[in-house]
Amino acid sequence: MLVGIIGSPNKGKSLLFSTLTSIEVPVADYPFTTIQPNQGVAMLRMKCAHVEMGLAKCDARGGHCKDGMREIAVPLLDVAGLVPGASEGRGMGNQFLDDLRTADGFVQVVDASGRTDLEGKPAENFPLEEEIGFLQAELAGWLAGILKRNEAKYKNRGLAELMEAVSGLGYTSSQITVAAQKAGVSLERIQWNGEQTARFARNLWADGKPMVVAANKADLPGAMERVKRMQTGREGGESSGGASATGHAAIRPCSAMYEHALQKAARAGMIEYSPGVPDFEITGSPDAAQRQALERIRSFMKENGGTGVHAALRELVFGKLGMMVVYPVEDENHYTDRKGNVLPDAILVPPGTTAVQLAAAVHTDLAKSFIGAVDAKTKRRVGRDHPLQNGDIIKIVAAR
Repeated sequence: MLVGIIGSPNKGKSLLFSTLTSIEVPVADYPFTTIQPNQGVAMLRMKCAHVEMGLAKCDARGGHCKDGMREIAVPLLDVAGLVPGASEGRGMGNQFLDDLRTADGFVQVVDASGRTDLEGKPAENFPLEEEIGFLQAELAGWLAGILKRNEAKYKNRGLAELMEAVSGLGYTSSQITVAAQKAGVSLERIQWNGEQTARFARNLWADGKPMVVAANKADLPGAMERVKRMQTGREGGESSGGASATGHAAIRPCSAMYEHALQKAARAGMIEYSPGVPDFEITGSPDAAQRQALERIRSFMKENGGTGVHAALRELVFGKLGMMVVYPVEDENHYTDRKGNVLPDAILVPPGTTAVQLAAAVHTDLAKSFIGAVDAKTKRRVGRDHPLQNGDIIKIVAAR
């Protein structure tokens, strides 16, 4: 899977990406600091299966497991800021939007304080719902443009030809079918006008590429109040409403600056802190100013359940996308690989993943020689089309 970090310029996207991935990227208070997309991997913590199975520990590979909490890798892509008119090519919009085509979902970073406008320039009380809505409209407009340019491939045809026209975007037939139903358009002998195409694109984008809004800079004065008004539908007047303004997207207040400060303090040995947890412990000897700053951060975390940075990504991955974690093993009795490592791998898979699809995720050859699988928790033999559940421990049985 791949998560895109998006937003208009100067909202703190690159800093948020850096805190999630521990990759230092250029950060500045002017638009288009990022030109080429940054790629990295974030680690989300969740309860490890070894705890449920009563095992003393696991031998996590590709992530730590501490105090029963397993780190799960999530690939991220940070793309340059998008401005109004991006779907028509403004501000290198076509290039930036094309970078996002393979993402499964998005975290949209906005300025909760309202101190920057859609261009990333200084502003005062810029409407939060306008910032959220503009980007979703640009993304849907970009998709509508792709559909229009490829119209010859599916005009007077059906679902199969339409899927071919958008084959590089990762949509499933069921997502396309649902979007067409919601848009009130037919998938038989397609002859859509411009408005019907746009309506279909809006629905396909909203449902097929889920989004969570990270209301960044929520630590600034008045920002948290603005977010709360947005969440309750009172930001920008009654007509905009929280649900319609966010267009299917959950909104989560956060502070990438506070998260960055905590990680820096932890590296310096001043505090003990694990990214994503709701509190920290002072273990070093901060001076008076540093202690005051740490307590200010703690107060924000207490109100918000943490800095909110990892919470926004978690909401997208496990909430909106419904991703599951499964553990492939080679010994269903000891939950190990052939070298005796306990639960070495934890793999993110989408809902509805089957046993044979897990085999393909582990290695393509396993899927080709797939015979069956064993649910290690129940020791029951299952077939290729057996749907997996979150936390499953599965042994793949394949021909030599």
